[in-house]
Amino acid sequence: MLTALINGPWARELSLLPWTIIAVLAALAGFGAVVLYSAAGGNLSPWALKHVIRFAILLGLALAIAMVRPQFWMKHAWSLYGIVLAGLVGVELVGGIRGGSQRWLDLGIMEVQPSEFMKLAILLVLARYYHFLPKGYETRPQGLFPALALIAMPAALVMLQPDLGTAMAIVFGGLVMLFGAGVRLWLFGAGIAAAAAAAPIAWTMLHDYQRNRVLIFLDPASDPRGAGYHITQSKIAIGSGGITGKGFLAGTQSHLDYLPELQTDFAFATMAEEWGLLGGLAILVGFGIVLAWGIGVSLRGRGQFERLLALGLTATLFFYLAINLMMVMGLAPVVGIPLPLISYGGSAMMTVMILIGLLMGIARDNKRPDG
Repeated sequence: MLTALINGPWARELSLLPWTIIAVLAALAGFGAVVLYSAAGGNLSPWALKHVIRFAILLGLALAIAMVRPQFWMKHAWSLYGIVLAGLVGVELVGGIRGGSQRWLDLGIMEVQPSEFMKLAILLVLARYYHFLPKGYETRPQGLFPALALIAMPAALVMLQPDLGTAMAIVFGGLVMLFGAGVRLWLFGAGIAAAAAAAPIAWTMLHDYQRNRVLIFLDPASDPRGAGYHITQSKIAIGSGGITGKGFLAGTQSHLDYLPELQTDFAFATMAEEWGLLGGLAILVGFGIVLAWGIGVSLRGRGQFERLLALGLTATLFFYLAINLMMVMGLAPVVGIPLPLISYGGSAMMTVMILIGLLMGIARDNKRPDG
């Protein structure tokens, strides 16, 4: 019986999973739990224990998703995109409001944030769209404009919530898909020029707090005790950590409540104060391994759908990482994007683990001998 289990179909399927990457992800999440334990003053509650439990549950979900072949997601990409887009419309009509933002949809048994799912749905639908688009039509108007519309509709709805960070993630993922599909580079240049020309109009459409974020990003010292407080304290925490950090549970900016949002948006600053540059490098190496693996999965994809989807998923993970790190170091405006697997938060971790599950499913399919 034991031999049958070892040599059975499930054992063979599990052997195709990237267990080294899973170990790296577990190490990152474990380090995140250590950071959150310290942020709470040496307590498992309210963040560290929940963080570990969420990761364990969502890792199980990621492994389940990895067992699904990419062809399933290609078949249902349009349906999934339509459902999530309808959810975004529903948020505008009857969505719940928290902290001045309208982002949640009450389904009775639970509340969901459709914009989180759209980060992945846009990748699925564009990968399918370009999979069946005839070669040579990527840059032609009849091929390009539908793809741009697929990106613009959810991005506009998310901006209405308002949620600039998520809208940026949707647009970034969509543009990476266009680039990977072969859209000419000169069109990206033209798009950047058009965006620059429209910037004054876009500026007037931003909410006051969004404009303040941009202005404070440009000059945080102009309001060090007000809107610039977050960035200023984050820089102090990171800089004071030095090479090796102040030591575990020895951070002052976080433990003396100088650092706001120390468990979510600014979790990296909390970590850097106690673990220093070496801790930051450990996180970068861990994510570097995962991102390199994701690029490899894309390059080995069996078809256009698999290659584009893996590229978009990897780029989205990179976007999370890059924007958060730039944000806490004052190199980008504060847009509320957490650090994957390190920051506390269920919605963001769920998105990242579904993303990882989809990537693992493509990687597993690449290894299948039956094609």
